[in-house]
Parts: sequence; C-alpha cells; structure tokens
Amino acid sequence: MQNRLLASILAGVFGFGAPFALQAQDGPGGFTTRATSAYVLDLGTGTVLLEKNADEPLPPASMSKLMTLEMLFEAIKEERLALDTPFSVSQRAYQMGGSRMFLEMRDRPTAEDLIRGIAILSGNDAAVVVAEGLAGTEDAYARLATQRARELGMENTTITNASGWPDPLHLMSKRDLVTLAAYMIDEHPEFYPYLSEREFTWNGITQENRVPLLQAGVGLDGLKTGFTSEAGYSLTGSAQQGNRRIVFAYGGLNSTAERVQEAESIINWAFRQFAEVSVVQPGTVLAEAPVWLGEVESVPLVVAEEARALVPTIGSATLNARVEYDSPLPAPIAAGDVLGKLVVDLPEMDSVSFELVAGADVAEGGFMVRAQAAALRLIALARGQALGDPSDTALN
Repeated sequence: MQNRLLASILAGVFGFGAPFALQAQDGPGGFTTRATSAYVLDLGTGTVLLEKNADEPLPPASMSKLMTLEMLFEAIKEERLALDTPFSVSQRAYQMGGSRMFLEMRDRPTAEDLIRGIAILSGNDAAVVVAEGLAGTEDAYARLATQRARELGMENTTITNASGWPDPLHLMSKRDLVTLAAYMIDEHPEFYPYLSEREFTWNGITQENRVPLLQAGVGLDGLKTGFTSEAGYSLTGSAQQGNRRIVFAYGGLNSTAERVQEAESIINWAFRQFAEVSVVQPGTVLAEAPVWLGEVESVPLVVAEEARALVPTIGSATLNARVEYDSPLPAPIAAGDVLGKLVVDLPEMDSVSFELVAGADVAEGGFMVRAQAAALRLIALARGQALGDPSDTALN
C-alpha cells in the first residue's frame, strides 16, 4: 500500500460500510451504562457509540419477538401472505402464559392483528400463532428463524421458540438484536409504525405498548422490551432526533424504573455528545494515483458519496487522515472502480475509512506507451530494482 498523508481535517471522518467502535466499554464524556450488556449504533453513519459484552449470547426474553416479526414481514413482502390473511389459533398458542394478546381458539386474527399483538402487546400467544402459521410448528419455525438470523449476520443468535420463553439454548447477543432492529427499520419502513402505536384492543381488552418513553419527547419510537428473571429488564429501542436515528439494545437491569432511566440516559448521551458533520463532498479529488500502462499517467481518487461523520462534541477536533491504494494501478480503469480508501484516525476510537473510487476512465495506452514501459522495466531490472515498488515513492 502507498500512503499519502492528507492535511488534518477539522472534523471526524468514518468509513461507509464498516462501522467502528469505541476502544472501551463505556462511551466518551464519561458515560457509563448500568446495563450488564449493551450496544448503541448510530444508524445513519454506522458508528458504534458503545459496546459492552455486546457479542455475548444471552437470554433475549421477549426481545426475540423481533425475529418473529421479521419472519412475518418477510412473508408479507414476498407475497406469501397479506395483511388480511387469517391465522388459526392452536391450543398450544391459547395456553401460552406470560404476556398475552388474549386470543381465543375460535378467533381468526389477521396478519395485521398479529403484528399489533406482538409489537404492542408482546403477546406470547400471538407469537406462537405466527410461528405455526408460517412454518407449521414452532420447532420448524425456530430452525428457519435461526437460519434467517445467520443470513442477516447474527452470529450469536440461536432461536428455539417464537416468544422468547426461557430456554437455555434460546440466546441472542445485543449486537445481533441491534443488527436485526436496524435491518427491520431500513428494509420494512412500512411496518415500523406498528411498533410505536400506543395501545391495541383485542377481545374487548385494551393494553398499552410496553416500550417506555414513546410520548416523552425524546424521540424513542419503538421496538421491544424484554424481561425474565435470568435476563433482567431489557430493551431494544430506536430513537430519532432531527435527521439522526440511533438503535440500541441493553439488558440486565433490576427494575422497570431502571430500564426507563437507562433508555433516557442512552438517548440523551447519544444525541448530545456526538455531532454529525459533512467532511468530503462527492467528486473532491483526494489524490492522484499513478497508472501503469495507461493512456494517462494518473487517475484521480474521489469519494463516490458524501462522506458524513459522527464525532464527539467534546475533545480534540483535529484528525490525521491518509489515502491508501496499491501503486501503480494497472489500466484499464473505469470511473467508479474502487481503488483505495481514505483512513482517518479519530481520538478515542478506532481508525475508520471511506472507499475511494476512480474519478475518471483511464484506457490502456497504445504501442508507444507499452514500448516505453518495457524499456523502463528493462532498465530497472538491470539496476536490480522492481519498477513500481511502493518504497521508491516518497510520501506527499
């Protein structure tokens, strides 16, 4: 790799497609979570603001119902069923304990009813009805859901049931829960509003949404709470303020009051202690990379999209950045080809990077270019050097 040092940038930069994480378990500005496990993601930039035991497989309790909803959303999206498709209620579903939608075996709830029954009421009975309706049995559903989790990159998730009922093998990490929630927000925006509805009535029984702070003015607008004696009080949530959205999951708290307080603390910290800035505009030439056997000697390197970064509002504002690419780059080159990356060192955080692409086409050179290159190579070999060795090129 050849490195060209750029001027310090008076803002943070972070890389598209590759989230970065804080070095420590707690965040900048002295923030400390009371949760035993936690993961906080800025959705727009992909910045991981906090992680604490984030990859440990733990009992997810009712938060695993998000997987049940995801499987239902996918079925609707793929037109295997519709919002008005009716489901039957088995005796197993009817006899489920814990939080319930209060389904009767005579009922024929639609897919939309069941979405509300899970998203708002956290109905264990509704979750079983969906699982059996999608896969025939809850065990078959569990196998499909675990497979789907792997497809989404959820490596520390094993699903054994649809409701999150305690099972020593039913486990999800906080990172996986955030991965799932972020996917649902991005891929199923038409269904997300169900998760923020305040109440739902079924069979004459009205129940309120269990997600706290929905009307508190802090931006929290979904997703799912969870509680078992082993998992403690937990929450997978999302909040939006302005153009920014965060997604987070935490667990292991001792009471509903602590769960509410932690949600508000995380939201306030994430939105007040970080600022999103625009750093590099598309088309800005960050380097001219040498080209081998091209009709021109170099190609401009640019970012394909606006580079936006999330940076702490407290601390150093000066960052060091560099461009990295293989040198020389062989022709032909098409505009938009990924050729390198912009790497930025951010205080208290891992180095981050943006993809750099070719800003122009470079065709292969003609006969004279190739003849000249061959002659230069022979001269270099005669001198015992390898033409194009990055060590021969000084940093700018």
